[in-house]
Amino acid sequence: MSEETIVKYCSPTLAGIKTGSLFSCSYNSKNEVYAFLRELNISLRNKGVRFMPLRFKDRKVLIYAYRPSRLLPDVQSKEADELLSQRGYCTQKCGSCLARLIKRLGEGDEFPHEIGLFLGYPVDDVKGFIENKACGAKCSGCWKVYSDEKKAQKLFEQYKKCTGIYKKQWCAGKPLAKLAVAD
Repeated sequence: MSEETIVKYCSPTLAGIKTGSLFSCSYNSKNEVYAFLRELNISLRNKGVRFMPLRFKDRKVLIYAYRPSRLLPDVQSKEADELLSQRGYCTQKCGSCLARLIKRLGEGDEFPHEIGLFLGYPVDDVKGFIENKACGAKCSGCWKVYSDEKKAQKLFEQYKKCTGIYKKQWCAGKPLAKLAVAD
């Protein structure tokens, strides 16, 4: 795991324009992962960004970068709460939602597609993906779109532009703590 990987996959979250980001990377030691994330969280604590491992499997760790200030309103919207409640989530606190997500990631072989709600994807697109079993999307980019294609395309472009700017700034020596925007 490296800062370069974080910039590549998490720039819109660091910039405060996306609730969360997800990426997977290889690891040698769980202790090294925890130590790296602990230092990262300390350096970004005043920016409102958190990193946590969601799953360790087959020498890969699934890392979730998120903004708690955005996550709670996202999962507590009426539509999201309904979808998540059907899957055993309690949306009153971020911690309980994340604990349930971690548990769902560890259950069986089926991936919990409601994870899109934790990434800031539109509820209608997450529902559409689940109901249509990933088929029949209007378009795809960061996610498969089943509702407002124009709005999604605009967001995809915004995320791509943000990532390009952040990569350039990071390569020029700007540290993650300076790239991350405060809530």
